Amino acid sequence: MSLSNVSADLIWEITRSQNSYLVKRTSGGGVQFSRDPLNLTNKHARKYAGFVNDKAVGVVAGEKGGVVVTTKKAGSITKPSARYTVAFGANKTARKTYKAIARQVGKTGYRADLIQAAVARASAIRRSQRAVKPEPAQKLRGNAAKKAAASA
Repeated sequence: MSLSNVSADLIWEITRSQNSYLVKRTSGGGVQFSRDPLNLTNKHARKYAGFVNDKAVGVVAGEKGGVVVTTKKAGSITKPSARYTVAFGANKTARKTYKAIARQVGKTGYRADLIQAAVARASAIRRSQRAVKPEPAQKLRGNAAKKAAASA
């Protein structure tokens, strides 16, 4: 959210203690999280706050696998649907996906400081989409193995 006559720093100072994305926890030392879809780390901090920054990046899971990268256009504050989204399919290798995300986020100096966070988030999403391997059956050891071998 950026208006021509209001700075992002002023918006952050006004909204940092109370906004719809803020999640406050009393346990764990009063840590604060954010539910902002354009916040890559879910930390409540000015650097990662997507609703404050003119340029913000969001990475979410795709409907059919893969990841979707959303970047915020600075000139489309009154048109949220005009955000720029790019889907990286599940048929690509992980390395190609991460390289494409790094290129998308860091291209022409968009938000080079968020490249590592964007790739880490995409990696976590890709890891969660993998099929779970079944655990192998426990091998019998010691006397139990000897008894089983003798009875067979």
